[in-house]
Amino acid sequence: MLIAFLVGMMIGRVFDPPRLRIEDAHSWEQGLQLWFNREPQALAEPFDGALRYRFEDAYGRVRDGRLELSLGLVNWRIERDGRDLLLVLVSPRALHGDWRGSEVDGRWRVQLALRPE
Repeated sequence: MLIAFLVGMMIGRVFDPPRLRIEDAHSWEQGLQLWFNREPQALAEPFDGALRYRFEDAYGRVRDGRLELSLGLVNWRIERDGRDLLLVLVSPRALHGDWRGSEVDGRWRVQLALRPE
């Protein structure tokens, strides 16, 4: 019975999707562009004037940067929160993000277009 259990666990791991990973993040003319290893699911969380996106059970390198957009300067940071990753965007003006994702060469590109709320 133990062997059947262990074999079942190994087979389950084969069919389990890989853990979400943020591979790259950089600015583009309308906001921030992110690259992932698979399709991401993000929860948008407005927080004290900032805009946060939570990626559950994800990993990636902690990084930050600054965007110079028509709405002004926007600071962004990818940080850990337990097993999740947070993308935090801070601006002097309240932000709204339009999320567009597409598969490109086996990876997922998400373009986050930012505009004032």
